[in-house]
Amino acid sequence: MHKPYVYITRALPESVIAPYRKQLNIEMWPEEEKPVPREVLLEKSAQADGLLTMLTDNIDQELLEQTTTLNIVANLAVGYDNVDITYAEEKQVVVTNTPDVLTDTTADLTFGLLMAAARRIVEASEFVKRGEWGPWSPLLLAGSDIHHKTIGIVGMGRIGEAVAKRAKGFDMNILYHNRSRNKETEEKLEASFTEFHELIEQSDFIVSMVPLTPETHHMFDQAAFQRMKSEAIFINASRGSVVDEQSLYEALVNNEIAGAGLDVFEKEPIGADHPLLQLNQVVCLPHIGSATRETRIDMMKLCLDNICRFFNGKNVLTPVK
Repeated sequence: MHKPYVYITRALPESVIAPYRKQLNIEMWPEEEKPVPREVLLEKSAQADGLLTMLTDNIDQELLEQTTTLNIVANLAVGYDNVDITYAEEKQVVVTNTPDVLTDTTADLTFGLLMAAARRIVEASEFVKRGEWGPWSPLLLAGSDIHHKTIGIVGMGRIGEAVAKRAKGFDMNILYHNRSRNKETEEKLEASFTEFHELIEQSDFIVSMVPLTPETHHMFDQAAFQRMKSEAIFINASRGSVVDEQSLYEALVNNEIAGAGLDVFEKEPIGADHPLLQLNQVVCLPHIGSATRETRIDMMKLCLDNICRFFNGKNVLTPVK
């Protein structure tokens, strides 16, 4: 029996891969942390029946055009802005992603980032490590309360709703903005649908959970930050390019907003000289929203299950379209 040839663009644990080798002829790029070079990706995809890709892999028209064998791309992420979905559809290449399995994990991280920024947790930890903890003073590293404050969530999808659920436990007032209203969430979590400009003006914490699209690119720009409260804290756990980082930097330096918590950036990875890293009121993380061992393994299995189902003539579990 012919086994479909599947190329995986990053080294995954053999304990996860092994059961799938019975159905698939699997080859992996051998590096876990180093991305597959473009020329290798093009070479392998030209021969592959299926690809298991990372968010850092550009599955564009050039790649899709030069292969006649590729049938499915399983993207190890919820987002899929690294894949030319329109051209994949033209080429009849199925694209899948990994929603649901990382919802709670990413919401945990997002709310943790909010708490860290509000209570200056990272700054306080570094303060102690530098040996600067001296006599007590009334406003030493005083941060901002979270409970009973207003959170504004921009993008009320699965993860946005999960963040709202966590905010509810802190007795927060929940505002949200979305392309369409989510009446069920409004009733369940007492969340209020609000226009974008009203949300950013009224919220103490603004949380971006939107996908990256032409409409959302740089939606958080200079005008948006200038509309926010001076004590507002901005959190981004969606995509880096929804934020104009220069405008965010200027808003922080000019005290137009109080702080920020960022898990994503316009160009990743960032270097130690990135301007936002120089600001104490900013907490920066290396895009680890779904980074728990349990969730990442579930994401890997979902990708492989989708590939196996496709080649067994079954409907894939999580098609992008």
